Amino acid sequence: MRPNVSMTRAAVAGLLLAGIVVGSGCSWFRKGSDLYAQSPETRPLEVPPDLDQPRTDTAVNVPSAAAAKAISTGQASGGFTLPIAREEAYAKVGEALAAVEGVNITSRAEALGVYDVGYEGSNFLVRVAGAGAGSYVSAVDPRGLPATGDAPKKLVDTLRTALGAQ
Repeated sequence: MRPNVSMTRAAVAGLLLAGIVVGSGCSWFRKGSDLYAQSPETRPLEVPPDLDQPRTDTAVNVPSAAAAKAISTGQASGGFTLPIAREEAYAKVGEALAAVEGVNITSRAEALGVYDVGYEGSNFLVRVAGAGAGSYVSAVDPRGLPATGDAPKKLVDTLRTALGAQ
């Protein structure tokens, strides 16, 4: 009876070995090579049509011909420099604007360094920007271009005089 027990053990061991081979992922027992081809991780990335190239239409702010002519002829409001930090200059410009008769400060944004003002029928921004070791004060239109017209030029000149700038 001894040989039968050995044969039984050998048969069990053989079945166990066959089960391990089948379960181990032998390529003979797979459905095909594209088993994971449709998984979300392997699909190609789909980019929406409007995101595959950056917008370039607003990359450069080119002034119109009228604005360029006003800037070149001096009709645009020129700015001036103050030898103090931007935060201090912003506060002083605010005090000077409040003292000018006819100036209506619509809103202010200290983080941007701008005052939205109305003066002599014109609406524009008075911007205080950091410039090297000081600050630069100028009047700009809502597009960020130098403001044109008599009112911005007059107000910038008044601020220059009030703040003792060159």
